[in-house]
Amino acid sequence: MMEEKKAHPYGNELPPPIERIPVLRWLKQNLFSSWFNAILTVVFTVLIVGLVLSFGKWALGARWEVIPANLKLLLVGTYPVESVWRIWTTLYFLSFLVGSAGGSHGGLMRHISMTVALVSVVLAIIPFSWETRGWIIGLAGSSGIGFLFGHFAKRFRRYKHLEISLWVLSLPVTIMLINGIPGLLPVVPGRNSWGLMLNVIGAVVGIALSFPVGILLALGRRSELPAIRFVCTTYIEVIRGVPLITLLFMASIMLQLLLPSNVRPDLLIRAMMTITAFEAAYMAENVRGGLQAIPKGQYEAASAVGLNKLLTTTLIIMPQALRLVIPAIVGQFISLFMDTTLFGFIAILELLHISRSIMGNIQWRGTIFELYVFIGVVFWIACYSMSYISRRIEKSLGVGER
Repeated sequence: MMEEKKAHPYGNELPPPIERIPVLRWLKQNLFSSWFNAILTVVFTVLIVGLVLSFGKWALGARWEVIPANLKLLLVGTYPVESVWRIWTTLYFLSFLVGSAGGSHGGLMRHISMTVALVSVVLAIIPFSWETRGWIIGLAGSSGIGFLFGHFAKRFRRYKHLEISLWVLSLPVTIMLINGIPGLLPVVPGRNSWGLMLNVIGAVVGIALSFPVGILLALGRRSELPAIRFVCTTYIEVIRGVPLITLLFMASIMLQLLLPSNVRPDLLIRAMMTITAFEAAYMAENVRGGLQAIPKGQYEAASAVGLNKLLTTTLIIMPQALRLVIPAIVGQFISLFMDTTLFGFIAILELLHISRSIMGNIQWRGTIFELYVFIGVVFWIACYSMSYISRRIEKSLGVGER
């Protein structure tokens, strides 16, 4: 009996040949293909080398001691030292959830949990106090414990329900733990001066709330009911036509004048409500773009198998639409995180504006560039991490592939 030939992984088509271009040939083709390109290459090389050398010379003589000396102020602002354990407890809880997701699902979540553990070990090498190092090492431990828990608990039938419940409860539990619970856990005062923690809380709350609100607005704008469509369209167009800083000023000054004295939310809550309402309008347009990209055949196929409009939207249309606009959604999340720096204009001292209070200290006069470089690195790491996770999600879902 003749042996069956194994099917080629590419079917009947052979993969394209891989052409290896030598380095000198590549340089000639891309950088020195003509006399004009050669001049541009030399000029820009000189400029880049000059900038790198100048920055290196400044970095070697910079007063970087301003960062470790004011690290607590930059990260958590005026948060009481005796209550910092609440922040570490929150980080342990989130690290445990990430580790358990990595142990139960693998893939991207496994890489994230391993990254959390690795970054914790690397940060522990930095010359912090031994107490701080112990807290940091604990992050790696909580992630490892969560990984083992998820790996063994995934065999139980109800583990997925437990995992989803913990993730849903993580946001309110975190906010209550950090802020305090009247009558149970002392409320921490001075919430308007918490440094980087305000940026993170504002971004997390804005993302968690603006995403579902944006989906509802996008569906409302495509609704067959004229009243709902008019209200959603008007809201989206009005909000997108007003700068965020204007809405923040209105929320901080005018809103408290329009509301009764006994119904005036805290300034930080008003700021988070404003940035959520603002980002939801942009999120709605991103989602609407994904909904418009779905062919009508999907609706007809869902109707043919007996699905009503609710099931068609939730099970067939919306997952495909969100898959198509993942880059736009993550880009909006990154923009939301950077927009939290505008809180400083309404007397909420986040990372960027709390650094100015540090420069007000006569001991740290002239350290503006060191502080801004640190802030830029922190924001770049956060934004690049979101972008990297977005690319991994796209790759796992096969976005852009036929």
